[in-house]
Amino acid sequence: MTTDATQVVPRPRPVRVAETFDALADNIERVVKGKRPVIELALVCLLAEGHLLIEDVPGTGKTTLARCLASSLRATWHRVQFTPDLLPSDITGVQVYRQSSEQFEFRPGPVFANIVLGDEINRASPKTQSAMLEVMEERRITADGTGYAVPRPFMVIATQNPVDMGGTYPLPEAQLDRFLMRIAIGYPDHAAEHQVLSGAADELQAEDLPRVAALETVAAMISESRRVYAAPPLYDYVIHIVAATRQSKEVRLGASPRGSVALLRAARARAAAAGRQYAIPDDVKALAVPVLAHRLILTPETELSGRTAADVVTDILHTVPAPRSAAEL
Repeated sequence: MTTDATQVVPRPRPVRVAETFDALADNIERVVKGKRPVIELALVCLLAEGHLLIEDVPGTGKTTLARCLASSLRATWHRVQFTPDLLPSDITGVQVYRQSSEQFEFRPGPVFANIVLGDEINRASPKTQSAMLEVMEERRITADGTGYAVPRPFMVIATQNPVDMGGTYPLPEAQLDRFLMRIAIGYPDHAAEHQVLSGAADELQAEDLPRVAALETVAAMISESRRVYAAPPLYDYVIHIVAATRQSKEVRLGASPRGSVALLRAARARAAAAGRQYAIPDDVKALAVPVLAHRLILTPETELSGRTAADVVTDILHTVPAPRSAAEL
């Protein structure tokens, strides 16, 4: 008779990150058409447990992308419309007095969800914007001295309109630094827009998408991404790129150490999504602009010349040598 001490406990089946990643991207692309690279960046951000800032004009699918991501996971999601009169407690929650128990009870705000969409985040006052700082960094909020953890996985997808700047409050550097990536969706090409118009009558809605992965699967994918190997030369490569942003004459304020951590974390997630157990320089190169550009403050002369932070990061990638051989990694 086999005793408990000699019984073999079966190991949990490892999650197939690359297959699930592609299935999620395919599912979202059924609604967000012609934007595969943007969808993949959003999913990499999810696997890296980061937050996403989408800066684009209205009508390009920013809200739809967030809804499709939540539907594909059957995750809880809340949308917050940021306005000048929005209060911090409208986001985090409020203490409510219950007369029956003669005690105060915490009523959670919309931030308590797996995916939180902050629409036009730059229209809220700086005080309200700052309410997002703690929860984005620590995945918890503090109310009256008591901490409350938000669900995991947790991701903030914030949007802002770069054209209509009237009545807006630009996000401060500390807030921008909390976002792992900043991306733009952009207008669809001719073929994608034709596909949208031809299927407008029976267009699939975000809430109609089937669930592709459970939250437990996503949590396992995040764990697998963290275990992706990064060789010491790749660490040095990331450090040299970030240091170059601080030394550039075109930049008044370069990326912080949080930027270095974010870039390496995103590179690991991209490698896992590609089915690799190790990160390579191409992972870093592919993510350097969306991860670092929004963390830079350019000099006035650079801005007047028409150069952007993305241009500066791209030039840095051309000048900082990458590890070229397997032996270097």
